[in-house]
Amino acid sequence: MILIGYEKCSTSQKAKKWLKDHQMIFDIRSIKDDNPSFDELKQWHQQSGMSINKLFNTSGRLYREQGIKDIIKTATHDELLSILASDGMLVKRPLLISDEFVLVGFNEDSWEKAFKLS
Repeated sequence: MILIGYEKCSTSQKAKKWLKDHQMIFDIRSIKDDNPSFDELKQWHQQSGMSINKLFNTSGRLYREQGIKDIIKTATHDELLSILASDGMLVKRPLLISDEFVLVGFNEDSWEKAFKLS
């Protein structure tokens, strides 16, 4: 598994702690230093089953500065993936990538269900 997050993000830190507490084996990838590519995002989006809008970090500075809230309304799927691929800070974090699932954001209940812990 790969945990993709941002070192200074408290939610990414909580996810990392949760994985360690549950003795999960995972690699860490910085979303800022190693931005997800268009193809990765496309694959993860399909695997997650979520709306493309849910992949955006809506509380981030770049999201607000670039007016993405309005762009989302008319942009095509590929345009939205290109926007996400342009800067890792636009992507909601953390992302947990495994062969079985893609988890976007950290919600303890959702993660427990994905790992069949509850």
